[in-house]
Amino acid sequence: MSEAVRRIVVRRRSHRAEAHHGGSWKIALADFMTALMALFLVLWMISTATPQQLQGLAEYFRTPLNVAMTGGDRSTASTSAIPGGGDDPAHAKGEQARIDLRDQTRPAETQRQFLELQRRIESTISADDSLRELRQQMRFDVTPEGLRIQLLDTDPRPMFHLGSDQVAPYMRELLRTLAPLLNDLPNPLSITGHTDSVPYANGERGYSNWELSADRANASRRELITGGLAPEKLLRVAGLGDRVPMAGSHPGDPVNRRITLLVLNEQAARRIRAEGEPAGRAPLQE
Repeated sequence: MSEAVRRIVVRRRSHRAEAHHGGSWKIALADFMTALMALFLVLWMISTATPQQLQGLAEYFRTPLNVAMTGGDRSTASTSAIPGGGDDPAHAKGEQARIDLRDQTRPAETQRQFLELQRRIESTISADDSLRELRQQMRFDVTPEGLRIQLLDTDPRPMFHLGSDQVAPYMRELLRTLAPLLNDLPNPLSITGHTDSVPYANGERGYSNWELSADRANASRRELITGGLAPEKLLRVAGLGDRVPMAGSHPGDPVNRRITLLVLNEQAARRIRAEGEPAGRAPLQE
């Protein structure tokens, strides 16, 4: 009888590494957390910003990226191969389109300059012990025409002597302090005088609020120039009497006795200068 051949079977456990799942989810999570943090930062900035800062921020994001990078009103803002975005830059239509494009891309930088000027004025006034109290009589806002600075009267502290254009000492000091700060920007300046609705005894037949408002505007002009304002920056000096009261005020309120300094943007200055140009002739009919 033959012997049975014994087979020896060796069983070895296989140690195979598990398939790697990849790390793409980590990248996606990191991107999500970064975006979420950026969102929270933006919400926090918006909740703490002033209306003027929000307006400047909005204008910043309206500026095309290529203009923001190259600066100014470069023709790179246009995707057209023709400069100016018009049919032909040599024609009136093409030139007007170029001007319109420039007007749309400059406001962001102008807004930032106006807000910076306001910040410098406020810090200068606040740092001066003799002028600090007058900060409550100043109003700043950015209008479609530029940065408007209003100097308001109060009964305890009027800017001018009653019924005259004689400047009070603190008003004189304030105007002379503002003068070099207004020189920091090349923008032209408009000065407007306003009065309350209290009439003179003779009404408007003689010396009236019209003359008083204009005289006070010119008295302010003289003080600004004495303080160092460049005379060529002045584009308009006018008096509006009591015709434009402060919003929400009674026509006889002291706040309507005020001087408005308007740092003009380019568009507003262009409109004022155009008032002196002759009217164009109507095109001939073919």
